[in-house]
Amino acid sequence: MAKALPLETLPVFGTQNQPATEFDFNQGAVLLVDKPQTWTSFDAVKYLRGRVRTKKVGHAGTLDPMATGLLIVCTGKATKSISQLQDMRKEYIGEITFGASTPSYDADSAPDKTAPFEHITRDSVQQILDTRFSGDVMQVPPMYSALKRNGQKLYELARRGKEIELEPRPITIFEIEMLYFQLPKVTLKIVCSKGTYIRSIAHDLGLALKSRGHLSGLERTAIGDFRNEYALTPHQYSDLLKSDG
Repeated sequence: MAKALPLETLPVFGTQNQPATEFDFNQGAVLLVDKPQTWTSFDAVKYLRGRVRTKKVGHAGTLDPMATGLLIVCTGKATKSISQLQDMRKEYIGEITFGASTPSYDADSAPDKTAPFEHITRDSVQQILDTRFSGDVMQVPPMYSALKRNGQKLYELARRGKEIELEPRPITIFEIEMLYFQLPKVTLKIVCSKGTYIRSIAHDLGLALKSRGHLSGLERTAIGDFRNEYALTPHQYSDLLKSDG
């Protein structure tokens, strides 16, 4: 089995280093991709696979269709290095709307429960963030996720109306900062470990504040030292890689 290539030896493509049409993506490359809203991560991989002229293409960490931002795509020999990228810290900007929760914990499903939110203050949010959403915490993942139970994806079970009691998992929130507060919305910057569900933070924060909440917007702004501000959209990659022939 081939060993993973050191990340520092791989070409990284984005706004600062744009790929040439003749580049051999089989040799391995890291693509910084700004994923559009409504696209699945697989949509982005499939779209780029048809343009980089290699079948070996994979991504280093799923983004939900509602989310935008940095999706790292690896090609060729670089796919062996995906796990290294997945282990890196992630940075997100997330908007949470209080007053209603949803089965998916985000705006991709209709509200199922409502609760008052007018009692929430900036200080009460900050206190809960400091005491319950900082450092090493235990988090229960959402049912609407790609995690598997007995070989079946949880979201497939959820769509069939099956409820499963999920065990909390350890995650680390390295940084959580309130950027905006205007009821019923709050915007947070979150730096966290792999396996963290920002949707679960939105849901759990609503409950902790004696209300309900769901994630109404999300952008992944960084993975490790790779930042979304240097990423290209899938269509920009397509334009760059068009062959004259």
